[in-house]
Amino acid sequence: MNRTRRTLLGLAAATLLPLGLASCGAGSVDSDDVEDQAETQLQQQTGADVRPDVDCEDDLPAEEGATITCALTADGLDGTYDVTVTTTSVDGDTANFDVQVADTPR
Repeated sequence: MNRTRRTLLGLAAATLLPLGLASCGAGSVDSDDVEDQAETQLQQQTGADVRPDVDCEDDLPAEEGATITCALTADGLDGTYDVTVTTTSVDGDTANFDVQVADTPR
């Protein structure tokens, strides 16, 4: 198994990343911003040479407990993994959220 695949599969072991982004005026965090932050943090956490691709179809509501499901793919990784993004708190115009990667592919 190559290093990238092994490293990214390690993400599936209950990865929780606390992240924070400014929310839009509409009370949500743009899906592009969520994707970018999640990709950056996952790559930094794993030390992988390849940046994973996280695709979120919906904006993340800036409401505590709100969730969206995104998709994680990467070179060397078999299949697509669900990524659950949950708003943990909102402080002014900043929404803090956790990212958790599923244990198994879809």
